[in-house]
Amino acid sequence: MSELWGRDIRLLKNLERQNDRARGSDLLIVQRPETGRGLDLDVLSNQDNLRQALLLRFLTPVGELTPLGHPSYGSRLFELIGELNSETNRNRAKIFVLQSLAEEPRVKKVIAVNVTQGLSDRTRMDIDISLIPIDGSTPINLVFPFFLNGV
Repeated sequence: MSELWGRDIRLLKNLERQNDRARGSDLLIVQRPETGRGLDLDVLSNQDNLRQALLLRFLTPVGELTPLGHPSYGSRLFELIGELNSETNRNRAKIFVLQSLAEEPRVKKVIAVNVTQGLSDRTRMDIDISLIPIDGSTPINLVFPFFLNGV
């Protein structure tokens, strides 16, 4: 299964509730597991790698990677920055997330995408995703907070 999901450098600290890329400081390090001495880049595999891949896709404006040959990579969520947290815009966010998930080859089936207004912040949308990955039958759940004020 890990061959299908791949292995990658860890770029995001919180795979459950990440809401930004912290550009410029996004490489994480760990002690070398074999010796316990020295540092190495942290890596992810299996479900954690898929979670990170999805979050990076949501955090990247679609078209940003066109110069690198990936014009459809990313999401349209950033079109909502500055908009009101209305039912219409939460539905737009759901559509944008579904479009992004359709582009991810490691997603077999989307079970649900729910977008709700954050309880403590009117500019926050909580995007709750449940999906089945390729070569899997156990759902993966992911919560992605998205802020309409761009913070």
